[in-house]
Amino acid sequence: MFRVFASLASTMLVLLFIAPIDTRAAPPDMQMLANGIWIDRQRLGALPTTGVAWDALKAAADQPMAVPNLSNQEDPTNVLVLARALVYVRTGASIYRDAVVAACMAAIGTEDGGSSLALGRELMAYVLAADLVGLPLEQDAVFRAWLGKVVEKPMSEGRTLRQTHAIRPNGWGTFAGASRLAVAAYLGNQEELAEIARIFRGWLGDRTAYADFSYGELDWQADPANPVGVNPFGSARDGHNIDGVIPEGMRRCCIFTWPPPHENYVYSTLQGALAQAVMLERAGYDVFGWQDKALLRAFEWLHTQANYPAEGDDTWQPHLVNYYYGTAFPAPLPSRPGKNVGYTDWTHGRLPRPRNLRILP
Repeated sequence: MFRVFASLASTMLVLLFIAPIDTRAAPPDMQMLANGIWIDRQRLGALPTTGVAWDALKAAADQPMAVPNLSNQEDPTNVLVLARALVYVRTGASIYRDAVVAACMAAIGTEDGGSSLALGRELMAYVLAADLVGLPLEQDAVFRAWLGKVVEKPMSEGRTLRQTHAIRPNGWGTFAGASRLAVAAYLGNQEELAEIARIFRGWLGDRTAYADFSYGELDWQADPANPVGVNPFGSARDGHNIDGVIPEGMRRCCIFTWPPPHENYVYSTLQGALAQAVMLERAGYDVFGWQDKALLRAFEWLHTQANYPAEGDDTWQPHLVNYYYGTAFPAPLPSRPGKNVGYTDWTHGRLPRPRNLRILP
């Protein structure tokens, strides 16, 4: 009996010193993604068909749209296609689904001659729209075959979408990561999803997860010797709070200066970052809690230190932040869609998730 007890005690002692499981390598929840890459389809079916947000979404879905062009980084057709997909799921009107199917097919090949920035901005909305409406089998097979190739296709600057995501810590990289993630989710590629999650965690500041980005000037970095995508909790420079600063966005404007200027590249970078976060959360990752709630800290810095609330085509972002963190950032109604996604005032803007409410000044 003593030997058995000693053996059990020894085993327990060993277990105490075994390193905890690295949740960064945990596989994604493919079942959650099967119910919707961006949002659960059942949730969409319960959302209202009245109000300012719905009216704006419906107007976008009914707006004439041009032929898709993935090589044009400013082409708004992608988010108009997404609007049609959302309205279809809510209403069941086949005219909207037919338009989405046609647009997804028409988008194939239009990436030729464009940059990975253009592809990163444009592609995700088509993938989300296809996921929402469900393409017919024949078209879906063609769409999937193309998606599998397009992320590995060298673009005008010589990099693929996957390479841009892994190298660039600015908007180029976050937009590329969002589209890469949408494709991986659509194709059910668990290994690719886990790798994207690892890179994103590194971008948020966990350099033990990933640190192979190529940074520009380091003036806004809290620790220039160890640059990150979002400055860590408690960061300061010359007595000024830079906790939550996105250095690759701020460097586009100037060297470090105070008060901080209003640099729109920060919000542009966040367009891709937030899109990744929503999809990774759908895949079961606690991404909104990573790195001391890095995404929340980025918004808090913009709001309280830079005095720079979201405006224009960034106004869809605070609706997501308020939803996932239970905060009360200014969130205009109706919001405007961004370069890669939108309509979050309708999809996520009703009620916050059950988290601790933080009312910001």
